[in-house]
Order: sequence, then structure tokens, then C-alpha cells
Amino acid sequence: MTVRTGRDILGIPGPTTIPDEVLGAMHRPAIQIYTGELVGITDSLLADLRTVMRTAGRTYIYASNGHGGWEAALTNVLSRGDTVLVLESGRFAHNWGEMARMLGVRIETLEGTWRDPVDPAKVEARLRADTGRTIKAVLVVQIDTASGVVNDIPAIRAAIDAAGHDALFLVDTIASLACMPFEMDAWRVDVCVAAAQKGLMTPPGLAFLGVSDKALAAHKAADLRTLYWDWTAREGALHYQKYCGTPPEHLLFGLRKALDMLLSEGLENAWKRHALLAEATRRAVSVWAQGGALEFNIRDASARSPSITTVLIGEAYSQPALLDYCLEKCNVTVGGGIGELKGKALRIAHMGYCNAPMLFGMLGAIDMGLKALDIPHGQGAVQAAVDYLAASVPA
Repeated sequence: MTVRTGRDILGIPGPTTIPDEVLGAMHRPAIQIYTGELVGITDSLLADLRTVMRTAGRTYIYASNGHGGWEAALTNVLSRGDTVLVLESGRFAHNWGEMARMLGVRIETLEGTWRDPVDPAKVEARLRADTGRTIKAVLVVQIDTASGVVNDIPAIRAAIDAAGHDALFLVDTIASLACMPFEMDAWRVDVCVAAAQKGLMTPPGLAFLGVSDKALAAHKAADLRTLYWDWTAREGALHYQKYCGTPPEHLLFGLRKALDMLLSEGLENAWKRHALLAEATRRAVSVWAQGGALEFNIRDASARSPSITTVLIGEAYSQPALLDYCLEKCNVTVGGGIGELKGKALRIAHMGYCNAPMLFGMLGAIDMGLKALDIPHGQGAVQAAVDYLAASVPA
């Protein structure tokens, strides 16, 4: 017997739930790509991406996932033999660095753990020691969806400044843009990498870059440039040059609707919504943890992200069985651990198109699974989440 008939709940950290309005906006015929409506859509998207990234700099749209966005960032500002400093705090900055290595860039990793954020003091110390200025760029993610950490981007910017270093500052906001504050210009980020399928509520297949004047200057001398990713080529006079070919029309239609919805809600309101849902999740996890089988992966409460909560499950208990129960009995898809945490963690996503009832559904399915599988846990977790939101969202 199951209670799964009904709408599914997708609780993984990407792709996230796509609003019906976005799906509806994509359900239309293709149109021509050289003049007319699509040109206006592109111009409006590039402008609104600047609004969401909080920048006056250039923005670019790629038919790509986020990994393509990484490659676009690297190839446009670096040359073969350059060195980059990768700030480890989970899986994804490391993977970004490995992409750089395959492009012919030397990578140095400032080692971290999967349980803690990047330490800005260590960043400053390493950059101070780089007296020859061999490090050309610093790579970091704002939120790592494997570990569930949020890194302090303004503090890392301050560390670079305190070291007096001129390295470019490249930040992955794939799991953070529209989910928490990000101030590209105020924090002097040189390249912001983002993607469609998380906070921006659009199907996978689009990546975005925000680019500073300093990055544009570095671009002129970069020798990793290739035609598809190249910023200069995308400044061509013809509309299709902005995409190096045929634009991904239907994804653009969807993104236009998603940004309309986001900006109608208000960017700061979206940040607050994510913060509320994240803290409600933490209240539930704190109760579950009283049973001794579950614990937060990120040790410092202030470094737990507003878009995903990663929860460790004791080795004596089956993570796959819990995920299977949630899906097969309740039609709720909860994220599992990846990388070092494969088979050892839950990843509860609360990002993008997500509200309180959807969160309660996820938490309730997990709570059912813990009970059904006899995994020790504290009682009243879902109620703790409800109580927190009731107090935080008054009548």
C-alpha cells in the first residue's frame, strides 16, 4: 500500500520544480531568430540578469548547463600555463578546478573539508605568500550543493584585498543566485557563474555569466578563448551571434516568465522566503538529530546554506532505504549524498519554486520513513518546522 497518488514533490538540489506558468510559456511554436520578438526577449533577459546579479557589468547567456558556464568563465579570462587557486568546501569548486586543469591551466587547491566553509584567513595567507603574483584567479562557490555549505563571499573578497593581490575573483552562484543575497558589484566579483535550473526556476540547459570590467580587460589577452564561449564573438551585430548560433528559444521563453515571476515577488522577498524555509528545515533536523542517527553535515550553524540542507545518516542505517521509502510510498524525491557523502547523507532542497506546504510534504515524508524504517529520531520535527514558520510569518 502507498499514499503516493497525487502530485510529486521534487526535493533535490537541481533540477528543481518548474512552475506551471514557466512550462506554459514554453508551450508555443518556434519563431524566427533574426528580428522581432526574440531580439527583445534576449535584450530583456540580459538586462534582468544584471538586476538579479546586482551588477552594471556585461551579462551573457549560453545554451549549456552550469559546467558549461564554468568553461565559459575560464576560457574567457585565462591562458595556458596560468595558475588558479581553488577554494575547497565540497565537491564543486574542486570540479571547476579540474576543468581548468584539462584546459591547460595549473591548479592549486586551498584544501578544506566537506563540513566547513572556506577560511578567509587562509585565503589571505596564501595570497600574501604569492609574491610573484603567479595566481591569476581565485575560484569559489557561494553554495556547494554536495556539502550544503555557504561561503562568505564578502569576507573572501576582503581577504584578497588584505593580501594586496590582483587575482580575478570568480564565483559560482549556481545554487545561490535568487536564493540569498549576492552583490556582484558591491563585492567586486569579476565573473559570476549561474544556471537556470535552481533558484531561477527554469529547466536545465541555460548558463549565465556576469562579467566585470576587470574580467573584460583580462579577456583581451586570454589565449584559451574558443568561438562558442567567446565574449567578443557574442558582441556581434547579429542576434544569433549572442548564442553562437540558433538561440535556445523555448528555454528563453521559460526564463522570461520565470524572471517575471521572480521580480514580481521581489528579489529581497525571494531571499527571505529561502531563509525562512531553510531555518524551518533546520528546526526539523535538529529534532530528528536528538535520536542520534542523524546530524547536520555543516558544523557551523551560520554556514548552513539557505537553498539546501545536507544531513548525515549513521552508518548503521540505510540511506537508500529511506530515499526509496519517500519516493515509492509518498512520491517525494529527496536528494541523496554525492561524492564523499554518497550513501551517507540526505540532501533536502528548499530552493527555487518552493513554498511552506511543499517543504512540509518533504519533511513529513522523511519523518514517515524514519518511523517506518525504525531509524532513531526525535519526535515532533515537522511540528517544529510549522511552529517556526507560524511565529516568523505572522497573521
